[in-house]
Amino acid sequence: MTRDRITDDQWECIKDLFPKPAKTGRPPRDHRLMLDGIFWILRIGSAWRDLPEEFGPWQTVYDRFNGWNNDGTIDNILHRLRAAHVDCGAIDDQLWCVDGTILRAHRCAAGGGKKTTRQNQLITH
Repeated sequence: MTRDRITDDQWECIKDLFPKPAKTGRPPRDHRLMLDGIFWILRIGSAWRDLPEEFGPWQTVYDRFNGWNNDGTIDNILHRLRAAHVDCGAIDDQLWCVDGTILRAHRCAAGGGKKTTRQNQLITH
């Protein structure tokens, strides 16, 4: 199993959160594969268009992420997975650390202004 995929135990924990496929219409893409694609994007921080083809069309993965994010499914998935890790002792429920050494901020976040083109008021009227 590669590290960009969820494990079978994790899938068993969350698979009941997804809706059953409709009996009519186009068969839906595999929910697990879509979730793997979403987690790949969230872990890597890449643009949606750069999603590897093995996860399916990036538009489909993005639409699924958007829908699941809006209806709260992503939050429920993360809460269940976190609770499972807390229960088995893999993580501590009281201590959370975020490593921000690789986070990049735009220069205006540090107090510098955005570059703007100065316009002469007499010319623009």
